[in-house]
Amino acid sequence: MTPLFVIPLWLDLTAVAIGAVQGAMFAARFRENRLDLLGVAIIGLVIGLGGGLARDILINQVPAALSTNWYLLTATGAAFVGMLLLRVFTRMNAIIITLDALTIGMFAAIGCAKAVAAGLPEVPAVFVGVISAVGGSVVRDMMLNLPIALMHVGSLYAVAAGAGTIFMLAAMHLEMPIVWAAVGCVLITTMVRLLSVRFGWSLPEQRALSSWATWRRRDSDASGAGSALGTGPRDSGWRRWLPRIRR
Repeated sequence: MTPLFVIPLWLDLTAVAIGAVQGAMFAARFRENRLDLLGVAIIGLVIGLGGGLARDILINQVPAALSTNWYLLTATGAAFVGMLLLRVFTRMNAIIITLDALTIGMFAAIGCAKAVAAGLPEVPAVFVGVISAVGGSVVRDMMLNLPIALMHVGSLYAVAAGAGTIFMLAAMHLEMPIVWAAVGCVLITTMVRLLSVRFGWSLPEQRALSSWATWRRRDSDASGAGSALGTGPRDSGWRRWLPRIRR
């Protein structure tokens, strides 16, 4: 299989390093269960390499992280740097968030391009791109026994990656060069993610759906109360269905 879009090794390693730094920073602040150096390194590896590993497994390829020594070495080294320089990176939070959004976009573009090159249809290609972008954070939360952040209000990682990959596939369908389609994917993913952080965008909560009007059959019309009023038989139609608002 010939990939449609090949990212330079140094750029791919940069994305892995940023993910590993963020994973180490998260692990270093995790106070409920103290982590040793090995635990911090593992979390860094998971964040830096997890999405790419999941992507390559889904498309039945040898994981890129195992194709050269540099991926594992870079992720491990970046994880330790992130742990040791936690205070420094904390002061650079805005820059880290921006780089993280760029990293999500790059992983989404690479995953989508590899999926298309493997012959997957459009919808599975979007799925692979999103998994490539967010897979590391999902595995991290599972390993730390935390609620999966991806599934909670305020996290638009998957939405951002999905928007970027959909644009990429649409651009490719319109015969835009793959490099420019990938650049557009990265930019859209980054912008959606950053705007969601800046303005607090989120998808509707599940609880909000319970405030919608629900229709409940008023059994009293067909029994005691309705019979007492003499309206039971005549209210057997639409009047027996009344709106009820849950508060």
